[in-house]
Amino acid sequence: MGFKRDLMMQRIRDVFPLALLGVLLLYASWPWLPFTRRGAPSRTVVFYGFSILGEVMNKRIFPAFQKEWEERTGERVEFISSFAGSGTIANQLIMGVPAELALLSLELDADKLGNAGVVPLRSWRRLPNQGVVNRTPFVILTRAGNPLQIRDFADCARSGVKIVHPDPLTSGGANWAIVAEYGAGLRGQTAKASQPASDAGRDMLAGIWRNVVAQAASARAARTQFENGFGDVLITYEQELLSDKMRGRLKGEIVYPRSTILSEHTLVVLDRNVAPQERRVVDAFVEFLYSERGQRLFVLEGFRSVDDRLNGANTSFGKITDPFLIQDFGGWSKAKKEIVDKVWKDQVLKQLGK
Repeated sequence: MGFKRDLMMQRIRDVFPLALLGVLLLYASWPWLPFTRRGAPSRTVVFYGFSILGEVMNKRIFPAFQKEWEERTGERVEFISSFAGSGTIANQLIMGVPAELALLSLELDADKLGNAGVVPLRSWRRLPNQGVVNRTPFVILTRAGNPLQIRDFADCARSGVKIVHPDPLTSGGANWAIVAEYGAGLRGQTAKASQPASDAGRDMLAGIWRNVVAQAASARAARTQFENGFGDVLITYEQELLSDKMRGRLKGEIVYPRSTILSEHTLVVLDRNVAPQERRVVDAFVEFLYSERGQRLFVLEGFRSVDDRLNGANTSFGKITDPFLIQDFGGWSKAKKEIVDKVWKDQVLKQLGK
């Protein structure tokens, strides 16, 4: 009996430190255990964004803000989000989806919301950078090894090149691409000296759109078509491609045109959908998007910051010799009327019989 008692006491002495350590670890981690936080205050933010935002928002921006907000207030934040073509998002907002924030591919879609009375017209221009959160240039993706030796937009207009392109009726990216193509022709001055400069832009558009063999509702959907074997080249956002390149999963080769546009993406706050109890967290999230920390997170995922100082952090950004902005064409209202509608729709598409 003495031997058994001594053995039992020895086992208790052996186990006691481990049990004590377990109790101490449980005590230290108690506040972070899921079941202990069920009663913690929670906030909800409903965010809609254009197609290529999904990865950066879900993997970088949302988690970083959730952590920061909880450390600051003790409250949890839940994000409800949806991503699609910018035109599709704008139409959904007009139809009444209860989004509190929308990050759109182009200001033209924000104008649609203003004209429909969803938000006060041009209210987003009171935000930093007149509502622009980030940028990305339009580039060309070729098949691996660039077998057709595509070096610029002019090469996309060569006979026999098959192009995949987002659809301008639903995709903000497609509208940016049209201005990029037109502007490249205009600034390249490939036309004869006696020919008006605008004809060079129109001719570039005509050459490229003669070769478009597939269109999709968004930039992301166009990318999927290309990956499924359609076409020789894809015209799309740089960010859409860099995200995969940085992870070693890009199929194809990125070509940087000599002249191309830097697309700028507009944030809209839908005040009518923001409940009073959510106002503070919505405003804080808007501030976070424009903060240096938020901008650095965008840069890490291949978006170019509105603060050029931060862009050096991503060495994957390609060099563009002659970048230009929508302001060079008088802003989106003027560009839509004079380039997208007058040149692309009324002249180029009619000329091509499309």
